[in-house]
Amino acid sequence: MYKRILILCTGNSCRSQMAEGFLKSFDQELVVYSAGTNPVQQIHPFAVKVMAEAGIDLSEQYTKNVNQFIHKSFDYVITVCDNAKDECPLFMGNVKNKLHIGFEDPAGVTGTEEEILSAFRMTRDRIKNEFYKFYKSEIKDKKESVV
Repeated sequence: MYKRILILCTGNSCRSQMAEGFLKSFDQELVVYSAGTNPVQQIHPFAVKVMAEAGIDLSEQYTKNVNQFIHKSFDYVITVCDNAKDECPLFMGNVKNKLHIGFEDPAGVTGTEEEILSAFRMTRDRIKNEFYKFYKSEIKDKKESVV
């Protein structure tokens, strides 16, 4: 019994891509997509870099527009930034559960490259922790109780 999950953000360049990568790493049976309400041209290179440090390859990922998914069914649609949360009610697909697990955008951080990378690493670690909690409580524990 696989679960279909869509993770929404504004640009689909960082937080939603990281969350998608982590969820896929937690459970190969999950069908996970990420998309943006206003996607940018490419995934942020620092998101790719810090996820590689965590053993997850995002280098082949690309940004997607939420409109690609509005007629599909999902068990969960999860917003990870406030802009996407505000726009999420416009999502027209068949959704069983809508959640918001918010994170600050590390792409907005300024400073030296090391300071920016530090912000990306902190966001990556928070996303991993929060999405593992979500996975454990909403999917893993429920799967095990059915067996």
